[in-house]
Amino acid sequence: MQLSIDAARPRLGRLGSSIRYCLTIGSTNDAAAAMPVEGAVVIADAQTAGRGRRGRTWFSPPRSGLYVSVVLMPGQARDSARATRLLTLAAGVALAEGVETATGLHVDLKWPNDLYVSRRKLAGILAEASDERVVLGYGINLRDAAYPPELRTRATSLEVELGRPVERTMVFVETLVALARRYGDLLDGRFDAILDGWRARSPAAIGAHVTWTTPAGPRDGLTSGIDDNGALLVRVGERIETIVAGELNWL
Repeated sequence: MQLSIDAARPRLGRLGSSIRYCLTIGSTNDAAAAMPVEGAVVIADAQTAGRGRRGRTWFSPPRSGLYVSVVLMPGQARDSARATRLLTLAAGVALAEGVETATGLHVDLKWPNDLYVSRRKLAGILAEASDERVVLGYGINLRDAAYPPELRTRATSLEVELGRPVERTMVFVETLVALARRYGDLLDGRFDAILDGWRARSPAAIGAHVTWTTPAGPRDGLTSGIDDNGALLVRVGERIETIVAGELNWL
């Protein structure tokens, strides 16, 4: 792996300043949060306490998935507030591009932070703020053992989709390279490039039926794209509602 990283260094930009490799770890995000250097990376073969959004457990068996966390500092951007809001979307675009470069497989995005192939989840992203840093964690299913058997109708892996073994190191390197490129877009204010990339990979962002819960009760509507800050737009009757965060059910 180290040889591959060394060869890719000219393409890594600010990322990869320090790379910690672990056989087994509690959480790569927790380990990365203790590394104060921008661009520091933690990668593990397995996690015993991996997590996704809203505190959910991220199933992380040994060498079945790619479990990575990276320390980013979007506050250094020209427009730091907007860069921070668009960080997760930028990461989604980057991971989809990196997977496609490494494997040739086209990946779709679903708001706010999931990667899908054949309408089944391939990967997820978790961004956690810590002081001026944001720890961006991602998990990509490499083999079908990366998720419990009961999720096989809703989850997939690179090897299942490709029908052949996948070179884990190549997926790691190319996703990190793509993340470095899109992180550069954020820092330099190239937000339109990120938004256009995300929209091109998200067919569900327009015309999909979704439901969600508000303090006033349940809502449902049809997706109508995203705005320039990455919020999801949903048509409810004759009006458009803006969803910044929360739990959606895709019908």
